[in-house]
Amino acid sequence: MSLSLAVWGGGSRAFIPMGMADSIGVMDLESRRLTSTIPGTVNTHGSALTPDGRYLIVGSLTAHDDQDPPVRPEGVTEDEHASHHGAQDGAVPKQPSTGRIYVVDTRSHEIVSVFEVPGPVHHVLVTQEGRYAVSTHPLGGGISVVDLQSGKVVEVIATGPSPNYITMAADGQKLFVSNTGNGTISEVDTRNWFVERNVRIGGGPEHMALAPDNDLLFINDVPSGEVVALKISEGAVTERYEVGANPHGLGLSADGQVLFATSQGDERVIRIELNHNDSKSVPLAPAPYHLAVSPVDGSILVTSRGEARLWVLDPVSLAIVDEVSLDGIGHQISIEGQ
Repeated sequence: MSLSLAVWGGGSRAFIPMGMADSIGVMDLESRRLTSTIPGTVNTHGSALTPDGRYLIVGSLTAHDDQDPPVRPEGVTEDEHASHHGAQDGAVPKQPSTGRIYVVDTRSHEIVSVFEVPGPVHHVLVTQEGRYAVSTHPLGGGISVVDLQSGKVVEVIATGPSPNYITMAADGQKLFVSNTGNGTISEVDTRNWFVERNVRIGGGPEHMALAPDNDLLFINDVPSGEVVALKISEGAVTERYEVGANPHGLGLSADGQVLFATSQGDERVIRIELNHNDSKSVPLAPAPYHLAVSPVDGSILVTSRGEARLWVLDPVSLAIVDEVSLDGIGHQISIEGQ
């Protein structure tokens, strides 16, 4: 598979993995409608576009070999189950099964490749030059790096128990991994693929958003119900913002001045003006979940954990502008042009 770095003018679309519906929703951002559904994936959760927008990489959160994964108790979500089994008594277990990432052609909507990775995949990132797909493996305590040209796993890097989310610096030379199991953020050198340092922030870090200055990393801390601001150059938390019970989705406005977050437990969406430390929140039910900011008009896309739907919110008032029906629960949203 050859990846071009030229931008493909295919319009503005959001791609929404729909978990146990075994498909990916394609949403037109201008009409705010689901225009098609891509079938053939298994329990896809994480997603990321290549820089040219030509390919979508999605990861399966289901084990794909003969070994039976631990049984998920009734009432426990997939995320909670994966996080729990990422660390037992402080020890990180071996990755018990084979995972998959799918490579989807965003023009034809065909799955063009399926690559094996060492364990079920939570979230996904594609590096700036489009060569590598990086996945977090909550059952394995680390990340894998797949060369998209060859389809081979070229690196497996231990970061910490229950790695959850990934984000990358603008120059592509560092990426950051949140390790929910031990309250750390791993800073990974992508030139040599090793962990330069682990910064302990405590709690249970999950989703992240990196500010345009590449020095402030905003991180959801689920136990405290806050978003913490980690100053990367100092390796220290400099600010905490109250969000509410069980925070999940997280995003920044294009200028980096406004932070958006969801609280599943309190069923609210929060808008925080960072320069003024001024916040507002509005109710949104049931269970606001993943969040992304549209590059078309700055509107906020939020999926529901409780129902197969996506809300489109005004970025200032947080009023519901539109609702979109999905085929399943929407997870990590990827948007063209971001």
